[in-house]
Amino acid sequence: MITPELTRSVETIMREASERAILPRYQTLSSAEIDAKAPDDVVTVADKDSEALLTERLSALLPEAAVVGEEATFADASVMDRLRDRLCWIVDPLDGTNNFAAGKPPFGLLVALADKGETLGGWILDCLTGRFCHAGKGTGAWIDGERATARPSGEAQPVAAISLVFLEQARREQIREHIAPHYRLVDIPRCAAEQYPRLVLGTNDLSVFERTLPWDHAAGALFLNEAGGFCARPDGSPYRVDQFERRGMIGASSKALFDDLAERLAMLG
Repeated sequence: MITPELTRSVETIMREASERAILPRYQTLSSAEIDAKAPDDVVTVADKDSEALLTERLSALLPEAAVVGEEATFADASVMDRLRDRLCWIVDPLDGTNNFAAGKPPFGLLVALADKGETLGGWILDCLTGRFCHAGKGTGAWIDGERATARPSGEAQPVAAISLVFLEQARREQIREHIAPHYRLVDIPRCAAEQYPRLVLGTNDLSVFERTLPWDHAAGALFLNEAGGFCARPDGSPYRVDQFERRGMIGASSKALFDDLAERLAMLG
C-alpha cells in the first residue's frame, strides 16, 4: 500500500499546501484571521485553507479513501466515525497552530493513512526547514530520503518532554513529585511534527502525551516505531486511530526507556 510512488505524491501535495496556504501567512496574520476554538487553542485561515487543499488533493490521489481532517472534525464530530471501518486519510493541516499564530516555530503538516483503525503510513513536513519524515508499516522510517534509526540522547538523565496541558491538577502534582526528578525535563514544542522527530534524532529520549487525537499522533507514532523507538499506550498496547477517546501515550527512543517510564507511571495508579 505505501509505495515510494505514493510517498512522492503525498510529499508533493504537502509541500504545495505549505507553500500556498501556510508560509505566505507566516508572521503576516491579522487578528481577523485567528479564531479561538477552545481555551488556549486557536485556528487560523492558514489551517482552513491548508485542509481544503489537502482534502482535495488526497481525495484525488486515493478516491477510495475518506478524509478525516482536524478542522472538518471540529465542525462535525461524526467525521471521526470514518476511522472505525474504512480506509482514511488523517490530516492535521497545520500542527503547532498556536506557535504559528504567535509568529514562531515549530509548526508543520501531518498526514497519515489508516485502514480500519490501523495506521499504514505517516508523513511529517517541517514547513520552515523543509525536513520530510515518513514511514510505512513494516517498511521502516526515513528522513529526507535517508533511513532513520532512533537513538537515545546519551545523557545521564534521560531527556523528557512531558505534556501537562491536559492533565488534572492532582495528576500534574504526581508527575512533578514522582516522575520529574528521574529525568531532565525540557519544554514541549506543542507540535507533534517536531516532537516525534526529536525522539528519533537523539534530541529527546521520552515524551508523555495525555490527549492522543489521531491527526496529532497517527503519523508520528508510526514513524517512531518504524525507526526502532517505541510508542504505545502506557500499558504497552499499540496506538490505534479508532480509539480516539482513550488518553495517555508514551513515546520513547528505545523500548528500555519506555518500560522504565511506564513502570514509574503505573506505580502512581
